[in-house]
Amino acid sequence: MKIDIDRLTEPELIDLNHRVVERLRFLNQMRVHRAMLEFKIGDRVAYQSDRTQTVEGTLVRCNKKTVTVIADGARRWSVSPDFLRNAATPDAKADAKNVTPRRSAIPGVIADE
Repeated sequence: MKIDIDRLTEPELIDLNHRVVERLRFLNQMRVHRAMLEFKIGDRVAYQSDRTQTVEGTLVRCNKKTVTVIADGARRWSVSPDFLRNAATPDAKADAKNVTPRRSAIPGVIADE
């Protein structure tokens, strides 16, 4: 569908502009929401910072446009979910196999911590 904008009046052009901007915002929100659905609170995530270093941390909150990540150095970051990737390493599963649950004093009960 082509629109001949040369024939539109100024009010029509302004209306068209508002509609285009609103549609672009909606598409951006959908893209961000779709990216957020790939993660859940508590996930280990990583992203490339503007200083070209990789920041790893734990996702602690999903906001409207960003997610909050607490980095390993205890610093809090607000990041677009588009920049995130899963930080779980292939060795993490192997490490989990080597963990032995702590036993409580009561036989057959595993202590929580």
